[in-house]
Amino acid sequence: MRMVADYEAGLLDAIICYDLDRLTRQPRELEDWIDRAKQRGLLLVTANGDTDLSTDGERMYARIKAAVARGEVERKGAQSRAQRQRAEQGRPPKGVRPVGYRIDGSVIPAEAEVVKGIYAAFLRGDSLNSIARALSGVKGGDVAAGLSQFPLHSRTLVIERNERRAAEGKEPRPVPPEGVWVASTVLSILRNPRYAGYSVYTKKKDRKLPPGESQRKAIKDNIVRDENNEPVLGQWEALIEPDQWWNVQNLLDDPSRVTNRSGATVRKHLGAGLFRCGECGKPVITRARYYSCKDGDMNRTRDAIDEYVRAVVIERLKRKDLNRRKKQIDPDAKDAYSQRIAEQRARIARAERDYDAEIIEGTDLARIRDAARAEIQRLEAERLASGTGVVLGHILGVEKPAEAFLEAPLAMQRTLIDTLMTVMLKKAKQGKKGFDPDSVEIAWKS
Repeated sequence: MRMVADYEAGLLDAIICYDLDRLTRQPRELEDWIDRAKQRGLLLVTANGDTDLSTDGERMYARIKAAVARGEVERKGAQSRAQRQRAEQGRPPKGVRPVGYRIDGSVIPAEAEVVKGIYAAFLRGDSLNSIARALSGVKGGDVAAGLSQFPLHSRTLVIERNERRAAEGKEPRPVPPEGVWVASTVLSILRNPRYAGYSVYTKKKDRKLPPGESQRKAIKDNIVRDENNEPVLGQWEALIEPDQWWNVQNLLDDPSRVTNRSGATVRKHLGAGLFRCGECGKPVITRARYYSCKDGDMNRTRDAIDEYVRAVVIERLKRKDLNRRKKQIDPDAKDAYSQRIAEQRARIARAERDYDAEIIEGTDLARIRDAARAEIQRLEAERLASGTGVVLGHILGVEKPAEAFLEAPLAMQRTLIDTLMTVMLKKAKQGKKGFDPDSVEIAWKS
C-alpha cells in the first residue's frame, strides 16, 4: 500500500479521510496504525474531527468504529451470498422490478407488450432514438412503427410506492412529472437477460471492464451458469425468445454502431458484414459506393449486387416448397429451436470474452466460433423446415412472402438472407462492362 510506504519513509505524519472506516474496515489493520502512531505519532483528520491514536480514549473510539465497520462488511457479504443463492435457484431477484414484471416475477401484461414491441422494433431496424420518441408520444419524423406513448417506468414506480405508503398510513412522496424516454432507457431493456428467461447475478466491482466497454454490454456475462456451464433459467415467464435476445445483443455489439460517423445504430447496407469476399472468405465492409475486402482482395459496386441478391431471394420465396412451409408458420407458436441456437450464440460470446481476457488463443477462438456457427446454420435450416420461429414469421408467415420481404426493414431482410444463403463476391473480370451475375456466388443452405 503506497500510503503505508510513504508513512514508513517519513513522508507524512497526518492522514485526511472522510471517516475512520474509509481508512480501514479491518480491526487487524487498525492495530497496525495504532502501533505506528505509538512509535512516531499520527494525526487522523476526518469529517467528524481529529483523531489522536496516541491516547487511550481515542484508540477505544477508533476500535469501536472499526468493529462496527467490519460488522457492516459481514452483513453485506451475507446479503450478497443470499442474492447469489436466489440467482442460482432461478428465483426472481429482490429490489426494483423491471418493466413487464412484478416483484414476484409474474407478468404485467400491458408492460410486457411494450417490452415485446421494443424488441420487435429494434429487430425491424428502428433506432434506439426512434423507439424512445415513439414511447414518448412524439409525432412525425423518425418514429418507430407499432409503438405508442407509454409512461416512464421511474414515474410508475413512485406511484406504486405511494400506494403502499398510503396503505401503511404514511405520507406520499412527490410524483415526478411526465418525462420523455431516452435511448439509454431503451438500451437497458434491450440488454436485460431477464427478458429471455435467464437468471442474472451482478456482483459490484466484480471485474474491471475492458476499455470502451459499458456495464450494460457486459451484463450478458453475468448470466448465472450451472455446473455444466449452461445458463440458469429463471422461475418466470420469458417475454422474448432466447435467440431473439442474442440477435439483439449481436446487433448492439456491432462495432459499426459505435464507429460510424452518422451516429446510426443499425446497418445501412444489405451485405455489410454479411456478404463474404470470394478470395479470402472474410465478411465485406462498405466504402463509399463499394463492398470491399479488409485485405484489399476485392472492391465491387454495391447497389448492383444488392439488387441482384434481392431478386434471387424473391425468386426463392416464390417456390412451392417455401410456400407450403410458410403456411405452417405461426408467429405465436413456441420456437423449439430458439434456446438451442441461443446456446451456440452464448458459446461464441464466452469464447470472445475468454480471448479478450487472454485465457484462450486466437486459434481456439476461431475453432469455437466456426463450430458454433456451423451448428447455428444447421439449426436455422431445421427451424426453417419445421415452420417454427418468430424472427422470420413476418415474412414467411404471410400470403405473399416476396412482397413482405421487399417491404421488410433492412435488418429483417439481412436475417432472411443469412438464413437462406451464403453470398460470396468474386473479383470483377477486367474489361467486362456492366454487372456480371456470375461474379456473385450464392450457396444455398440446406
